[in-house]
Amino acid sequence: MSTSRGRWRALETIEYDVVVVGGGTAGSVVASRLSADPRVRVALIEGGPSDVGDQRILQLRNWINLLEGEFDYDYPIVAQPRGNSHLRHARARVLGGCSSHNTMISFMPPPEDFADWVDAGAAGWSYEEMVPLWKRLAVTIAPVAQRDRNPLAEDFVTACHSALGVPVHDDFNAAPFADGTGFFPVGYHPETGVRSSASVAYLHPHLDRPNLDILTEHWAFRLDPERGVSVSSGGQTKIIKARHEYVLCAGAIDTPRLLLLSGIGPAAELERLGIAVRHDLPGVGKNLLDHPESLILWEASRPIPPMSAMDSDAGLFVRREPGATRPDLMFHLYQIPFTFNTERLGYDVPEHGFGMTPNVPRPRSVGRLTLADADPATKPLLDFRYFTDPGGYDERTIVDGLRLAREVAATEPFASWIAREIAPGPALRTDEQLSAYGRAAHHTVYHPAGTCRMGAATDDAAVVDPLLRLRGVPNVRVADASVFPTMTSVNPMVTVLMIGERAADLISAELAGH
Repeated sequence: MSTSRGRWRALETIEYDVVVVGGGTAGSVVASRLSADPRVRVALIEGGPSDVGDQRILQLRNWINLLEGEFDYDYPIVAQPRGNSHLRHARARVLGGCSSHNTMISFMPPPEDFADWVDAGAAGWSYEEMVPLWKRLAVTIAPVAQRDRNPLAEDFVTACHSALGVPVHDDFNAAPFADGTGFFPVGYHPETGVRSSASVAYLHPHLDRPNLDILTEHWAFRLDPERGVSVSSGGQTKIIKARHEYVLCAGAIDTPRLLLLSGIGPAAELERLGIAVRHDLPGVGKNLLDHPESLILWEASRPIPPMSAMDSDAGLFVRREPGATRPDLMFHLYQIPFTFNTERLGYDVPEHGFGMTPNVPRPRSVGRLTLADADPATKPLLDFRYFTDPGGYDERTIVDGLRLAREVAATEPFASWIAREIAPGPALRTDEQLSAYGRAAHHTVYHPAGTCRMGAATDDAAVVDPLLRLRGVPNVRVADASVFPTMTSVNPMVTVLMIGERAADLISAELAGH
């Protein structure tokens, strides 16, 4: 295996059977599974450094210190007419991708989420067909360990049950996902605090495979399906070619960005930027989705005990709409004062504080990603169009969430932890006031998805077919969150891991037939 720039010249003319672009959550899975066959030569291209031995990355609880730093591509968004225009989207610049950068909250989505995918034209992606992939994941997933359970979070769970009547789950993943409260399932090793990321679980045990080259600090910026992937490393531009196929796993921002820079996307848009059109594919960059969430912030009545897996260990899912068959409102409990948006709005920053974050599990607002120009170094334009759905569903979900959070806050034993409500503050009571605050203070939980959405082979707006093949380009697949037809109700990481597993199955079957 190579992870250094020093072997570059020796690799210049080497062709691989499969080239995986993006060493993140899905890319780690694809490269690991394919290279298990010693006859298959695999290159894994990662723009960032390795995580091997780096405790800043490996220690799960350090996740928040990775945001907007050296391991973050740190994408701004365009001005939002009804949302918070100050958001920045973290995208991990390190082996393991966002699984090396996140809280490792790990849910198997509810069956209805995958039914939505099938209804959107993704045949073969039903819940029943996803369960075998879920069962074989290599990451270690279990509820937050007893040693890490903070008394604040334990009292929160008790209050949610008492105030709202929702069940307490010992393990949200023990049965098909449903509403309730409890400690989250998390991918980590409690005895060491080390995350069980995609790189830790899928790559670290196999670093000595001679048929796997992991090329870190190699940033892919253009794809020519006939000639290869152009990458930048150490001030040089090189090309890496695949004999069989390319698998794009760069994520819901950088996969469509790479395609657009390569002339694959909406023809008129590419022509305006002076990019030669290789393949007119109108859906590239469309259907940009995210989980927006707001915040109710409290000052703590006393210091919060330090035990925690990653400071967001417990949460709540509820069904608020009549007839809902799966949760449509979600909350994290942040055991730290998460104040970078409320402080900007003039609210106090408590020495000891915590909050609940009403989150929209299946948002109806849809945005798009475009390029600002043809320069690969220019960051793309991300327009999530937060809270612009015509019926106001997303906005209403946040308002309902702020009200439900106040019900939990008024219930013991959680209530005794609260000295005062800082934001939005008790003076804000009406729907209009709570909506204005909720939208101004909202943030992202860094779940962009949908920008190369999967659909039926006859769907001209789909970017990939149900076999993950790029429409009209026979030797390219996409395997990451960009293929989501609709947003999952829960944190998407497990689904992305399963997409990697499915992609590896599909490619292996084709390689076996050659």
